[in-house]
Amino acid sequence: MTPILECRDLTKSYGKGSRPALNHVNLKLNRGRIIGLLGPNGSGKTTLIKLANGLLAPTAGGIWIDEKPVGIETHKIVSYLPERTYLNMGMTVNEAIRYFKDFYADFQEERAYEMLKNLHIDPSARLKTLSKGTKEKVQLILVMSRNAQLYVLDEPIGGVDPAARDYILNTIITNYNENATVVISTHLIADVETILDEVVFLRYGEVVLHASVDAIREENGKSVDALFREVFRC
Repeated sequence: MTPILECRDLTKSYGKGSRPALNHVNLKLNRGRIIGLLGPNGSGKTTLIKLANGLLAPTAGGIWIDEKPVGIETHKIVSYLPERTYLNMGMTVNEAIRYFKDFYADFQEERAYEMLKNLHIDPSARLKTLSKGTKEKVQLILVMSRNAQLYVLDEPIGGVDPAARDYILNTIITNYNENATVVISTHLIADVETILDEVVFLRYGEVVLHASVDAIREENGKSVDALFREVFRC
C-alpha cells in the first residue's frame, strides 16, 4: 500500500544562519492510522503541517500526498484544521456550512448538522457571538465533515473545556473514512493517547522517533506521555 504522506529529505529554513525548522526529514505515514505529531515548541510540527497543506514551500527535498507533490490535486483530499480560527466571524454557522459545501466536493452536510446537534450548537448563531471553545468546535466539525483521505489537525482540543474533549476525540475517530489517516498535533498527549495508533516525535526539526503506540508500551513499559516526558525532559 502506498503511503498517504511521504517526506523525502524534507528541509525548510527561514533564513541564513538559523537552524532549519525541518532538517532532511524522511517520513512515511500509512493509510488508516491515527497519528500523533508530537514535540516541544520549535520542534517543526507547524512547519511540517504548513508544508503538507501547501502554505509553505520546501527549501530542499519534497513532500508528497497520495504520491502527488503538494498542490491543487492534494488540496482536494486533505482536510486541514489550523490552530487559529480562519473563518469569517460575521458568518452564521449555517453560512459556514454552505461555504464548505460549495468549496469542497467531499463535504457531508448531514454529518455536520448531526455533530452540531450533538454539541448543542445553534446553526443560526453568528460565529462572533460564540465562545472561543465553541468556535473551535464548529471549525473541527467543518473539517471532519469532509470525506477526505488525510485529516491534519493542529491542536484540535487545545481550546475546549475538559468535559468536551472526550466528545471531540470521539468525533474524530467516528467521522473519518477508515482508509483515511488522521494526523493530530497537540501538547495534550495524555488526552489523545488513547485514540492514537502511532506517534512521531520531532525535535529541532528532526524525527527522533516514529513508532506504534503498542510498540512503545511493550518495549518501554510506559505510556506515550511518559516516554515523551523522558525524551524531552518536561
